[in-house]
Amino acid sequence: MNATSRRLLAVAAATALTAPLLLSASAASAHNRPDPAKDAAKLARKLVKEASGKDAYKHLKKFQDIADSADGHRAAGSLGHDASAAYVYSLLKKAGYDVSYDSFEFTYIETQAQTLKVTAPTPRDSEITAMSYTKSTPKGGIEAELAVVPVDATTGCEPGDYAAGAFTGKIALIQRGGCDFAVKQQTAAGAGAVAAIVSNNTEGALSGTLGDPAAARIPTGGVTQAEGARLAAEAAAGPVKVSLDIRQLQEKRVTRNVIAETKGGKAANTVMLGSHLDSVTAGPGINDNASGSAGLLEVALDLAKSHEKPANKVRFAWWSAEELGLLGAEDYVKGLSPEQAEQIKLYLNFDMIGSPNFGQFVYDGDNSDGVGEGPGPEGSAQLEKGITDFLDSVDYPHEGTDFTGRSDYGPFIEVGIPSGGTFTGAEGIKTAEQAAKFGGEAGVAYDACYHAACDDLDNINKEAFDVNIDVIANAVGHYAHDLSPLTAKAGAAGAGAAGAAGAAPSAKVEHTTGGDTGVGASNAHEHESRA
Repeated sequence: MNATSRRLLAVAAATALTAPLLLSASAASAHNRPDPAKDAAKLARKLVKEASGKDAYKHLKKFQDIADSADGHRAAGSLGHDASAAYVYSLLKKAGYDVSYDSFEFTYIETQAQTLKVTAPTPRDSEITAMSYTKSTPKGGIEAELAVVPVDATTGCEPGDYAAGAFTGKIALIQRGGCDFAVKQQTAAGAGAVAAIVSNNTEGALSGTLGDPAAARIPTGGVTQAEGARLAAEAAAGPVKVSLDIRQLQEKRVTRNVIAETKGGKAANTVMLGSHLDSVTAGPGINDNASGSAGLLEVALDLAKSHEKPANKVRFAWWSAEELGLLGAEDYVKGLSPEQAEQIKLYLNFDMIGSPNFGQFVYDGDNSDGVGEGPGPEGSAQLEKGITDFLDSVDYPHEGTDFTGRSDYGPFIEVGIPSGGTFTGAEGIKTAEQAAKFGGEAGVAYDACYHAACDDLDNINKEAFDVNIDVIANAVGHYAHDLSPLTAKAGAAGAGAAGAAGAAPSAKVEHTTGGDTGVGASNAHEHESRA
């Protein structure tokens, strides 16, 4: 089904899904009393019809042009990000939104070296990715013998994992899982290790963060599961020497989130959607995450052009420094008063929505998949159901992805705000079953250019990009007028394609980037992971 056919079907489906609500409208509604469900359905149809990947693609081109003129990237604290933020700000201001910059200080990082070589007994080159906020080696690196930490459920997390004297002056090889990366390298340093190499415990590259410069003790980088297994096997056969060169520029800088909201609408019922605008320093970040940023921007502009007056305040955010650990979103949420946080009735996040070998993933608000973290705050199940109902209505396949806390929904979940959104995959590997469901190639990463220079305009799957922009448009249209689906019970009809998946958990669930154990998250971002 092509994008045009899918959009026509989406409009028809939104109408059909709301028919029961319209037929059951009360007599009071017939006498010109407000009908939120009807208004929501009408606006959703309009936005789905107007919003398109083709229109949003012009924003991707602009972000690519900005990166090309600014050292090839749009990282937080760089000219590329500043120009990207100014572009978004100016379009939204012209469209009539109340727009502001939300500035904060952070530690800018730029990796200057990340090489790993086996020097003995059999020389060979390997690949390693420096952890964010790592300590640096001297220029030229360090050479030392490899010492392997025994594998268990919490490898390298406790001092007892390191035999006395066995790691002094050596480079520790530690498998991922069980605790934060920061804890692993701190514990290794306490045992006398001069550096740490963390190997992944699932397929794909490992790109993580120590969370804060103050946490760093020794140079630390990540390698793939396969490379970790190879190094461990070589060390089991006899002494292995490696040369590790990890150096990282770190300096205090200021960067800015862009926040835009409708001038009208009930502030006590604020609907919030966000995407991160920054890239890594390795490339322009067109899929990660100019894609989500462009889709959100296009829908925001279409909402303004509709001249609709939403009943609820609609707020859009373009976050900075997500790549360094969700810093922009964390700073924003931390700055909310309890009353302001209470006003935000939902948060939807859109990160990497055009992966070239995509899977269509919807955040698992009700924990029905039973993978990794638990359910989101009450209302998250209904947000998931709203998205999956819409995708079902246009006959588009999907599956769940875990709330790992590795994108900007994390800080919102931590304070109990219902959250959801979509994602099309990063460095995780597509399965044969997913290839049969979504197309594409099994055994290959959803985005082979993840965090690389090749994440450019050629790295976008336009079908996935278009579908997810329709998801954004449908959600904005519905929730701008009608929040009743957030409290709907199991089996209740939803407004348009935003129904309920059953009662969400009543207890607040704490999801933190710092507490992730790195398991059960093959579809999730790894760049913000601290474990």
